[in-house]
Parts: sequence; C-alpha cells; structure tokens
Amino acid sequence: MFYREAKGWLGFSEYQVRDAKSLKRHWILIFCAYTFILWHQLTGGFRRQWATKPLHTFAEALEAFRTAVEFRFLRWLMTHINVFAAHKAKSGYLWA
Repeated sequence: MFYREAKGWLGFSEYQVRDAKSLKRHWILIFCAYTFILWHQLTGGFRRQWATKPLHTFAEALEAFRTAVEFRFLRWLMTHINVFAAHKAKSGYLWA
C-alpha cells in the first residue's frame, strides 16, 4: 500500500539525482510527507477543518491537505498583496 501511494501521489518514482546522498534525501522527504499525511488522516486533523466527509483513503487526506495549503497561501497573498506587487514592479511587471 505504501509503495503504490508514495509512487502515485508523492513522486517516489520521479526522482533525478546524481549520487546516493541525494537519493537518500529524496526518500527521507517522501517518508516524512507520507507519515505526515497518514498521521493527519488517522487522527482526523484535516477532516476537522478542511473536509466535509470522513477521509478514508490516503488520496482523500492528501486532497484535504492541498486544499488547506491553497487556502492558506491565498489568504497570505491577499494579506501581503502590496509586497508581492512591489516585488513584481521591481522586475518590470505590472500587477493589477
């Protein structure tokens, strides 16, 4: 079950590394991400705030996590829009 979920959802099979140390780092990140999502799925952490139904599968828990990240990023962006616009203006872009 872990291999299928890690390969399909977390990019376990999509790595490009030059040495064993980089491969080990990639695997550690995959294991940490998998453990984080699974822990929240089992404890109901995501469901309380970001889902309207029970999260029975890893994919459902991951979708709830992505929803949370998107919401928090957009909330941060709306709060700091002037900083973002000033940064883009320095590069010659207009942010409307």
